[in-house]
Amino acid sequence: MVSLPVIDIAPLAGDDPLACRQAADQLGVAAREVGFFYITNHGVSSDLIARAYGAAEEFFALPDEIKWRYYIGKSANHRGYVPFTDKGAYDDEDHRSYEAFDLAFELPRDDPDYLAGNLLLGPNVWPESTHFRETISTYYQAISGVGFRLCSALELHLGLARGEMTSLMRKPIAQLRLLHYLHSPSSFVNQSVNMGAHTDYECLTLLHQRQKGLQILDSANNWTDVPVMPENYIVNIGDIMEAWSNGAFRATPHRVLNLAPERFSMPYFVAPDYHTLVKPFESLISPENPPRYESFLAGMHLERMLRRDFSYLRERKNDSLFPVPGSDLADFRNPFENRINALKS
Repeated sequence: MVSLPVIDIAPLAGDDPLACRQAADQLGVAAREVGFFYITNHGVSSDLIARAYGAAEEFFALPDEIKWRYYIGKSANHRGYVPFTDKGAYDDEDHRSYEAFDLAFELPRDDPDYLAGNLLLGPNVWPESTHFRETISTYYQAISGVGFRLCSALELHLGLARGEMTSLMRKPIAQLRLLHYLHSPSSFVNQSVNMGAHTDYECLTLLHQRQKGLQILDSANNWTDVPVMPENYIVNIGDIMEAWSNGAFRATPHRVLNLAPERFSMPYFVAPDYHTLVKPFESLISPENPPRYESFLAGMHLERMLRRDFSYLRERKNDSLFPVPGSDLADFRNPFENRINALKS
C-alpha cells in the first residue's frame, strides 16, 4: 500500500494566517509530489456522511423498475440513475459492474444555459423520496464548501491573487457521484478491474470510501493500493488543476479493482464554470517555464471525456437534440493520461 500525506485543513477555516499558510503549503507539496493525499478535520460531520451513504444505499436497494424511472438517458443535462448496463470505453475494464446516481450544481429550469441545451448545467433529477433529496443536497453543500476552501488554499500556495481561481467557480460543472460497485460471488474475479485507469477531468476530487479497491499509479508506474481511512477524505488533482498550475501539480492516474462483493463510495468533483478557458495562470509562466498546455474549454473537455465514460452519450453523438461537440471519440486521447497510454504501448 502507498503511504499518502494526511493534512489537517482545520487552519483553512481559522483566523491564523500563518497556520493557514502552513496548511496551504502542505497541500501544495502533496499536489506537486504525489497528486493524492488525505485531508482530516475537514468539517463534514461523520453523521452527515453516514446519512448520505444511507440515502444512497436505500436508493440502490430499490427495484430496477423504480430506479429506471430516473435513468440518466432521459435527462437533458446528464443527471440521474446510471444502470449497470451503461459501460465506459476502457480497454482495461474486464469485469465492470457498478451503478451510480449522478448529481451536480443545482440550477433552476429557467436557467438560460439549461434552456439552450447545455449538457452539464441545469436542475438535478431527484427520486420521489424527500429524505434522499434533503440529505444529498445537504451533503453536496457541505462537500462543495470543502472543495472551495482547498482551491483557495492552493491559490495561496501558488502565489495567485485571491480569487484568481475560485472566481471561475460561480456556476460550476461540479458533480457528485453516488457509486455502488457490485460483483456477485459466483463470478467474482480477484484483482479484476471494475473502473478503468483514468485521471479525473476537473480541478480536484474529494472521495469518501469505506471499502478498499482504489489504486493509484505511483511514480515508478506501479499500481498501488490506497488504504481506507473513513475519517478522512482522499483528495486528488484533476486535469484542469494540472493545466492551471502549468504542470506543477500532478493529475495522478487511478483505477478501481473488484476486491469485495460490494463497495460504496462518494466522489465529488470540484470544477470551474462551463465556459472557463483553461490555461496556465499568467504568473506561473516565465521564459524558464513556458506554457506546457494548450488552452481548452472546461465544459468541452468534460463532455469529451464523459462520452468515453457513458455509452448512452456515445449513442447520442449524432442526435441533434443532444449534441456532444468535439472530435470523434476514436481520435480523441486525453493528453493528461499519457502515463496510462505509455503502459499500454
